[in-house]
Amino acid sequence: MLGDPIGHSLSPALHRAAYAATGLDWTYAAHRVPAGGLAAFVAACDDSWRGLSLTMPLKREALAVADRVSAIAEAAGAANTLVLTDGPSGRFVTADNTDVPGARAALREARTPEPDSASILGGGATAGSMLLALADAGCRRFRVHVRDEGRAAETLAVAERFDGALSIEIVGLDVPPSGDLVVSTIPASAQSPSLAAACARAPVVFDVIYDPWPTPIAAAAGAAGALVVGGLDLLVHQAALQFTLFTGLPAPLARMRSAGEAELAAAGLES
Repeated sequence: MLGDPIGHSLSPALHRAAYAATGLDWTYAAHRVPAGGLAAFVAACDDSWRGLSLTMPLKREALAVADRVSAIAEAAGAANTLVLTDGPSGRFVTADNTDVPGARAALREARTPEPDSASILGGGATAGSMLLALADAGCRRFRVHVRDEGRAAETLAVAERFDGALSIEIVGLDVPPSGDLVVSTIPASAQSPSLAAACARAPVVFDVIYDPWPTPIAAAAGAAGALVVGGLDLLVHQAALQFTLFTGLPAPLARMRSAGEAELAAAGLES
């Protein structure tokens, strides 16, 4: 697992649980890699490495170090996965994105109705992946809430791939969210009481954060009776897809979820 910061990541616990469940004598560790450091890290990986999971700030940077970019990663403009294989000319790097199908899997698992409209809080790489996941599922009307319009550029670039089929409105974080679904990709520290209360009016709330949990938005939505999908749900499903990309084996989803829940419980957090 690569990123900066990285100490809070649950990914090592999930992947190690999957290796143990499938009898693989593999290792998985977290490495702090700041922006600009991904290419050097990949170049230093020998043939014992099978893949890399990526978090911010490396998801955009990953596209430039890959020999091949999957259709989903290209559409999202970001990759959270690098698969390392041996090719005829040496090491071959494929960039992929499991956030997009992972988000859709988390929503299906929660049995949420497919939304026609959604509000997305934040405008970075994860927000773009969430917009792509919802648009692929048929959602056509979006509000993107950001602190300033420039922060929505990455998400707008994803929307442009739909050739005008999407309705996109860029608004401030102070504008109340609307629609069938609210997706939050912003830190818990940026979730004010007024914003949390506004989000709680939506029938479905998806907060991609898992630490701390519950976030102010998730807590308010749960108290109001909304259906809440959490960051652990997304993390487990995207990690399961990564596991299969790395190993070629079906992922032990239940074991991975249990490992994540145990880690959160040990940290005194709910799941």
